[in-house]
Amino acid sequence: MPKVLIVTGDAAESLEVLYPYQRLREEGYDVDIAAPSAKRLQFVVHDFVDGHDTYTEKPGYTWPADLAFREVDPAGYVALVIPGGRAPEYLRNDEHVQRIVTHFFEAGKPVAHLCHGALVPAAVGLLKDRRTAAYPECAPDVLAGGGEFVDDEVVVDGPMITARAWPDHPAWMREFVALLRARAPIA
Repeated sequence: MPKVLIVTGDAAESLEVLYPYQRLREEGYDVDIAAPSAKRLQFVVHDFVDGHDTYTEKPGYTWPADLAFREVDPAGYVALVIPGGRAPEYLRNDEHVQRIVTHFFEAGKPVAHLCHGALVPAAVGLLKDRRTAAYPECAPDVLAGGGEFVDDEVVVDGPMITARAWPDHPAWMREFVALLRARAPIA
């Protein structure tokens, strides 16, 4: 069965990890979650509250990582998902994450990221000359990484499928699953 990799860590947005994890498993893909270490991760919940200038953050679900980044052989996976939350802020500096993400982009494999997940490929220069959605406050990071920020519920740029945040899940996963069905069908 084809395998999909999710790279994440503590303070990732609960919905942005668990929705693609469950949706891709429902579709029939094996899904591994990789993190800085193989431990139980603490996710968070970001919500929008009237009167606040930005989103709020509360403790979310905990979930076990299947393996550490250093253990990942990206050649064994057909696609990559990079959820948002605060995790990408520190993951983008991890040499193993950079190695993993670069493999997927250079191999032209499907990559889905949303929200702050754009920070990871931007930090490695992989958004250069690409169109991408992200959380709007990440637009300067997308631009600094050479990409074009698009404020839309889903942006398809070749094998890269992106969205702004968890409210865009339906459009984001619809496009990503369609791409996976075409590129890495379940036997």
